[in-house]
Amino acid sequence: MPENTSISINPDLYEQAKQDALREHRTIAGQIEFWARVGRAALDNPDLPVSFVAESLASLAEPRDQSQPFVPRSRRG
Repeated sequence: MPENTSISINPDLYEQAKQDALREHRTIAGQIEFWARVGRAALDNPDLPVSFVAESLASLAEPRDQSQPFVPRSRRG
C-alpha cells in the first residue's frame, strides 16, 4: 500500500492540478504524480518532445482491454 505524505504546494499549482485532474479523470494527487513522472521522463529523454513523453505515459495507464493494436500503414487494407 502506498505511503501518504503531506506536502505544501503553491495554491495556484493546486488549482491547476484540480482542473486538469477533473478533465483527465484523475485525483488531484494522481495529477501531480503524473506531472512528476512526465517531468522525470522528459529530463531523462531530452531529445523527445514533452508531449510525446506525456502521451506515452498516459497510454501506459490505459486499460489494455480497451486498447487497439497498432497496424502499420503498409499492412492496412
